[in-house]
Amino acid sequence: MRIIAGHWRGRALVAPEGAATRPTADRVREALFSMLTSRLGSFEGLRVLDGFAGTGALGLEAMSRGAAYATFVENDPAAVKALRTNIAGMKFVADVIAAPITAIGTAPLACDIILLDPPYGSGLAEPALLCLAERGWIAPHALVSVETSRKEALASDYDVLAVRDHGKARLHLLRAPG
Repeated sequence: MRIIAGHWRGRALVAPEGAATRPTADRVREALFSMLTSRLGSFEGLRVLDGFAGTGALGLEAMSRGAAYATFVENDPAAVKALRTNIAGMKFVADVIAAPITAIGTAPLACDIILLDPPYGSGLAEPALLCLAERGWIAPHALVSVETSRKEALASDYDVLAVRDHGKARLHLLRAPG
């Protein structure tokens, strides 16, 4: 698994042993970032939250493309260790919150991009969105990406900008209410 584009293009990412962490496939990340880029133009100066971060591939991809800051939320200790290694290797300024996303505190600043990749079939996407909104993590009109399995539906009050299937994955691109 590698960073696809930007300053750190081609940089390999460390992943934890075992099957507890399911990194987003390169082609799915490429599709997601194509959708985001077509709407944003640039990631320059944006704040990103990568929830259910695992290796941090999504947030690190945004940072490689110019995002100013990222917060990573992950509760699996092995994934947190790999995540910290990946961040340190790229010298990004980022926060790692080693806790379940529903235990996250109040945001110091709202984020422009929210990237959520909960375990498939867990039902955690909707509670995560609700929690992040209640605690000020989601900026008005932020872009929100939620990856689910193809078989899962996503209930949300957000504007649906796109829903795309890629193999076993389904990407939901949403715009937060403003």
